[in-house]
Amino acid sequence: MSLMPTFLQQGPIVGGGFTQSSFLSSTKVSVKFTISCCTIPSPMTHVNGNVDTTSTERSEIRLGLPSKGRMATDTLDLLKNCQLSVRHPNPRQYVADIPQLENLEVWFQRPKDIVRKMVLGDLDIGIVGLDTVSEYGEGNEDLIIVHDALAHGECRLSLAVPKHGIFKDINSIEELAQMPHWTAEKPLRVATGFTHLSPKFLKENGIHHVSFSTADGALEAAPAMGIADVIVDLVSSGTTLKENNMKEIEGGVILRSQAVMVASKKSLLRRKGLLDITHEMLERFEAHISALDQYTVVANMRGYNEKEVAERLLTLPLLSGLQGPTISPVFGFTNYYAIVICVPNKLLYKSVQQLRAIGGNGVLVSPLTYIFDEETPRWRELLLKLKL
Repeated sequence: MSLMPTFLQQGPIVGGGFTQSSFLSSTKVSVKFTISCCTIPSPMTHVNGNVDTTSTERSEIRLGLPSKGRMATDTLDLLKNCQLSVRHPNPRQYVADIPQLENLEVWFQRPKDIVRKMVLGDLDIGIVGLDTVSEYGEGNEDLIIVHDALAHGECRLSLAVPKHGIFKDINSIEELAQMPHWTAEKPLRVATGFTHLSPKFLKENGIHHVSFSTADGALEAAPAMGIADVIVDLVSSGTTLKENNMKEIEGGVILRSQAVMVASKKSLLRRKGLLDITHEMLERFEAHISALDQYTVVANMRGYNEKEVAERLLTLPLLSGLQGPTISPVFGFTNYYAIVICVPNKLLYKSVQQLRAIGGNGVLVSPLTYIFDEETPRWRELLLKLKL
């Protein structure tokens, strides 16, 4: 596989769009890309020496998962915690499976390639960040967000400026737009890997004279090196920005992101078995995520009857549980009742204190793994999107 360096110059946005004259007259910005010859597969490929037919003719269902990094690790942990462990005996291979899900192939890919291959029809479902879907899906109507909050990969796509120089007193996107510095001859230089979302955001906020340099990684150094004025990048804690003398500004958050489950609408409607697999994955995800940081508290309590015990509990909001406490007589003991409630982790100790204060004893605490409802709301939402 050969790697080819290329250079791209992108001109300023004048009046909200690119023109030939503005493209040629812009400040030159050289940006190095690394292009893989296998980034986007052709409709027909060779697998193990055999010709693979087009994606519409294959019978297996394909799930795309991130191949590297924190997102990959957290996604595998989520699946494992939902009893859907990925079986991947050879880490050098890109293909694996999940034994609990019949006729499903797991393909490990770069997040942006997961989205691209879903658009092409080579993958049916995937787990990636919302930022990746938004940037590389580019609003493609075939891509449906099936689950929008998988509780990992939280970050925000944000515009950041230097703390010093001409940006010292710039603290909002409005103030940035009002700066007289940006003209067709001298546009605002933005370093970013998000060349779809960034131009749209800046245009919507009244910044029309812009040039972009595309880069991946270590963008915080671009202003200090003099190759950009500001950056648009993913931010988690903001520590890296601070350590490089940069700051986020008010109104500068383009997108708040976390891991999502995305599917191809065409595949959901046409691929046999995909709806069933999607339903099962949704239910497992919903049940597990609902149970995160929740604990079951069981205790015994004396009382005249169930109603009197319930009234005592309900005087304290922390002891009401998810839908109210469960109360039942303790076998062999008169006027003795067992109660069961669910409480969040951050309120656990205070809840136990309140429970003991009104007569609870023998308190048992255990973490929850799943909370299954009658039906996950996201499944109903998906059926509505598919008009089923």
